[in-house]
Amino acid sequence: MDLVSKYQGVVGRVFGNENSSSNEDSYVERLLDRISNGVKAEDRRTAIVELQSVVTESRAAQLAFGAMGFPVLLTVLKEERDDVEMVRGALETLLSALNPIEHAKGPKNEIQPALMNSDLLSREVGSISLFLSLLSEEDFYVRYYTLQLLTALLTNSPNRLQEAILTIPRGITRLMDMLMDREVIRNEALLLLTYLTREAEEIQKIVVFEGVFEKIFSIIREEGGSEGGVVVQDCLELMNNLIRNNASHQVLLRETMGFDPLISILKLRGSTYKFTQQKTINLLSVLETINLLLNGGQEADPGKDNNSLTNKTVLVQKKVLDHLLMLGVESQWAPVAVRCASLRCIGDLVVNHPNNRDALASKVLGEEPQVEPALNSILRVILRTASMQEFIAADYIFKSFCEKNPDGQTMLASTLIPQPHSINHTPRDEEINMSFGSMLLQGLTWSESDGDLETCCRAASVLSHLLKDNIICKERVLQLELEAPMPSLGGPEPLMQRMVKYLALASSMKSKDGQTSSSGYLHAQPIILKLLVLWLSDCPSAVQCFLDSRPHLTYLLELVSNPTATACIRGLAAVLLGECVIYNKTTDSGKDPFSIVDAISQKVGLTSYFLKFDEMHKSSVFNSAKSAMPRKSLTRSNAASMAEIEDVDEKETTDQKSEDHPLLVLMFDLQFVSFVKDLEANIREQIVEIYSHPKSQVAVVPAELEQTSGESDGEYIKRLKMFVEKQCHEIQDILSRNATLAEDLAKTGGSGLSQIENRASGGSERVQVESLRQELQEATQRIEILKAEKAKIESEASNYRSLAVKMESDLQSLSDAYNSLEQANFQLEREVKALKSGGATPDLDIEAIKAEAREEAQKESEVELNDLLVCLGQEQSKVEKLSTRLMELGEDVDKLLDGIGDETELPEDDEEED
Repeated sequence: MDLVSKYQGVVGRVFGNENSSSNEDSYVERLLDRISNGVKAEDRRTAIVELQSVVTESRAAQLAFGAMGFPVLLTVLKEERDDVEMVRGALETLLSALNPIEHAKGPKNEIQPALMNSDLLSREVGSISLFLSLLSEEDFYVRYYTLQLLTALLTNSPNRLQEAILTIPRGITRLMDMLMDREVIRNEALLLLTYLTREAEEIQKIVVFEGVFEKIFSIIREEGGSEGGVVVQDCLELMNNLIRNNASHQVLLRETMGFDPLISILKLRGSTYKFTQQKTINLLSVLETINLLLNGGQEADPGKDNNSLTNKTVLVQKKVLDHLLMLGVESQWAPVAVRCASLRCIGDLVVNHPNNRDALASKVLGEEPQVEPALNSILRVILRTASMQEFIAADYIFKSFCEKNPDGQTMLASTLIPQPHSINHTPRDEEINMSFGSMLLQGLTWSESDGDLETCCRAASVLSHLLKDNIICKERVLQLELEAPMPSLGGPEPLMQRMVKYLALASSMKSKDGQTSSSGYLHAQPIILKLLVLWLSDCPSAVQCFLDSRPHLTYLLELVSNPTATACIRGLAAVLLGECVIYNKTTDSGKDPFSIVDAISQKVGLTSYFLKFDEMHKSSVFNSAKSAMPRKSLTRSNAASMAEIEDVDEKETTDQKSEDHPLLVLMFDLQFVSFVKDLEANIREQIVEIYSHPKSQVAVVPAELEQTSGESDGEYIKRLKMFVEKQCHEIQDILSRNATLAEDLAKTGGSGLSQIENRASGGSERVQVESLRQELQEATQRIEILKAEKAKIESEASNYRSLAVKMESDLQSLSDAYNSLEQANFQLEREVKALKSGGATPDLDIEAIKAEAREEAQKESEVELNDLLVCLGQEQSKVEKLSTRLMELGEDVDKLLDGIGDETELPEDDEEED
């Protein structure tokens, strides 16, 4: 009970003084004593009613009750099940202790009795099991108050309640049974299950196993689909909790119930098409369900992509595209939030799915005779909507449609046919008869008539999707020439040059509120720059078209160094300049890569230029880039705010503290940011490469090298010498200049230049370092050769050393043989003397035998000795040669041969002594 004692101390501090604490404690204590020890049942019921009343109205009473009352009321629930009124009163009192008192407002840091009571009650042993057992009681209010009590506990102490329910046998099953109860209890059980399944995966699995999908759709049908009340919202939220990032649950839903009940909720019923707030929330909830199905599951799930592809295929087969187009495009009376969610679902439906892309391209909207392709209608939404959110959602459709779809890009680009100026600015009411390309070109040039770049900016975003990674479309659009607004302004000009003109106008035009800002349209310039960056990427002809107008390069250099532009704008302008270097194939003077890099170094400075990249990556646009459009889960708490999306645009635009427009965070996705980073690395490398090497030599002999008529050989040689000296001075100047620039670049280029620093450290120094590196490599190779020779010689010396030891052994053996012969000879002489003394053998015979034996032994020893001397002579010559080579290599020959001769002298000495 240590926790309770601490809690009682908190009660005293909250009450403020000892007297008030004592009064409240004593009153609650007396009531609890009457409940537990009362004799008459009526008196005990009265006490519990009074306790419930005071706990409902007083925070102090809530704290006092939490300190001492839970064990008493839990005992009532355990032991007095037959007294329904007592059980109801106990449940109501517990519920009042867990609900905060709204009218009692105190300091923000004041202790909240409801939270503390929830924590205490959830810690009571067996409390959750007791509450679940009450769900089987027949009394309606007992079940109703029990569900409300569990919901209050789950709201304040979710983790502990989830763990407790999982440990109770059939705990989830009892809650699932409540879905088949009366409507009020069913709704409370549904809300409780919604809270339980938000994050608890184990509970999600049990709920799905209990057949929750069938029960959900049954309730939705009873409530009337999207026209139903908050119960439909709870059903859809519960289903979303179960299929969010869970491919197996999505497969089970698809294979058992199918998607027909889901799609039927999207159907608009009634002739007035009224959208109440609850209907809007219900539609947003079912659109979130479709979005979760299109997502397919968790990123780490290996079956995510296949499941997503199957869901997309089945949904389109079930005609979901028709309902989404109705909600997102045709029903302009629908709330903006519903239209945006529908458009995002269309984008998710067609991305990376060829059949669905074809289905969207073939869709027509409207009624005869006023029909047009669905893509044209979506483009009109982009160009005409007043909502930024709707523009972003519709633009996402074209991004998804064009991604990895070169045929679709080419099909849309083929409709880009320039129209006469009068046709190009037809009234918007007549746009229904225009082709996709004509409408897009009209949007690109609309600013000329009303001075508003907003429409041009949006059309430029669509055009960027058509051109991305498609060289055929880039070349085709390059051929487009637009008429000048007035004949006096000149003839037709390429579309690219018109876009660069709008880019310059964006920095000086007035915004819609009439104020002129040096930053102009904060989102117009980055979006037009994004178009140009994607257009020039890997397209030399586009670079050539861009550089054909000399002011373009001048303006771009000014934009890079413009202090009033945002970091994002300066960085994108720097990327565009870099593309003019790396994708430039022209050799014309003033337009070639070397000339552009030279202009960058003179007008901006290499250090400042490369710093633009670092500043761009630190901007909010690039830091906040996401792989997909952010989607918030729809719950009861945020449903109303998400349904009122009309007010969000203005607040986000006006309250944004960042210098960049909040729209850009959604337009510049992670894919484009990664593309820019890769492009930047290539730009850095190519620019340093250009500075490290002079311009490529031209294979043309200058006129100064030709000998003129009448010029003597001496004069010709002298003139050639002067020409060569002049060229040397120019080369030295270039090397010196490049060395300074490259060193400056390596020192101050930032972290992004670390790779380049390892590759170049200056022009003149680089030449010296290169020559020293070559000499070092040659010296290293010579050392390796000498080391190999040394190892070979040491190996041979070791072999000779072992051979000498062997010869020494042979000499020893020969010496031993000679000694044995001498001993045998001595023995024979002794025998001869003995025989002589005996007189048995004539003298001549003995002397003859002795002489013959000595002669044979001497011959054998001479032959072996001669062979040995020949071998020693040969080995001696080899040793002399090796000694000479070792001395050349700096080795001490005497040290190597030390100890070899000492061992061989001993036998010779023994021979001499013998």
